[in-house]
Amino acid sequence: MTYVPSGEHLERYANLLVNFALGGGQGIRAGEVVRVIAPDSAKPLFAAACRAVWRAGGHVIADLRASDDQHCNLSRDFFELASDEQLEHFPERYWRGVIDEVDHALHIDSVSDPHALASIPPERIMRRRASMLPLVRWQQAKEDAGRFSWTIALYGHEAMAAEAGLSIEDYWGQIIAACFLDDPDPVARWREIETQIARHCSFLDSLPIERLHLEAEGTDLWLTLGERRRWIGGGGRNIPSYEVFTSPDWRGTEGTVSFSEPVYVYGSLIEGVALEFREGRVVRASARRGEELLREMIATAGADRVGEFSLTDGRLSRITHFMADTLYDENTGGPRGNTHLALGRSLRVCYAGDPTKVGEDEWERLGFNESSVHTDIVSTTERTVTALLDDGTRRVIYADGRFLDD
Repeated sequence: MTYVPSGEHLERYANLLVNFALGGGQGIRAGEVVRVIAPDSAKPLFAAACRAVWRAGGHVIADLRASDDQHCNLSRDFFELASDEQLEHFPERYWRGVIDEVDHALHIDSVSDPHALASIPPERIMRRRASMLPLVRWQQAKEDAGRFSWTIALYGHEAMAAEAGLSIEDYWGQIIAACFLDDPDPVARWREIETQIARHCSFLDSLPIERLHLEAEGTDLWLTLGERRRWIGGGGRNIPSYEVFTSPDWRGTEGTVSFSEPVYVYGSLIEGVALEFREGRVVRASARRGEELLREMIATAGADRVGEFSLTDGRLSRITHFMADTLYDENTGGPRGNTHLALGRSLRVCYAGDPTKVGEDEWERLGFNESSVHTDIVSTTERTVTALLDDGTRRVIYADGRFLDD
């Protein structure tokens, strides 16, 4: 029998997503349109989210999709059957209409087969991904203008619990704890977390940082912060989200970095990732598993550059176990916290100013990267992050899994 969390937990979860996570931590307003996207394996939370939107006076555009499993795997079927024309087809009028219509997007992830596309040549997957770049740009422009918000949440599935080495009950226990669904008022708890994250961001923004030095086993990496950058955290874009992140100037990335956590991406698994950067670009990439997919991903336009650098203070996060899901693994806590890099698209929310007044030439000058991909890769090993300040002095800002701002 398929596990379903309690109705109380589901209603709290849905209320948190609709009345906190969307709208940049403010929730939706009456009359706004919310596109709710989920596979049918997440139907209980999908239904609760729709009800939460209606209770808040919003309108739902329902997008419930068939899950990929042993009985029905339409994602794999498409890649096996599609011609080149079908692979690269972009239904422009449809997606333009969707972007124009919606005010918010609520994505519910629930992976019923984490290896659904393992047999598909990575080149085909990345070509399909690249065809969606116009959609990425339209959504980014609307978000920059403050007229669109989104959030991502996880609905636990037995297949992912098995990947993580947990029972489905224990897997959901991590979700319930991470999202404060065990509290009568999860929204209030998240506002407390937001206050603590904002303190870390203010500390980092107050430092005149020129470069960052990341040191760990198998890692000796330099990052250049760049002009007009700010540190961001929370804001409801993911639930849960304990991380503090920025988008560095990709051109100043130098050195080597290795990652301890596997990456579940594009229906496949990549493990043991190690990268070397020279003059901002990946010049060497390896993986114990999934190296072909890693290399094909990096070959995608703009995906050989850093788009994000993130740190999580282990004292904040309630996630204590590997979850085989990037949303959770990039927010894991414990004694060492975590750090992650994203290859590909930069996050323009990290620009310290009004992004609507920045043209494409200026984004390029500032070193904000554009790409159809944004792939987070996580490490939970012990690490130290040192800031090189503009007067030449150094300051350790992160060690032993925590920010050193107190």
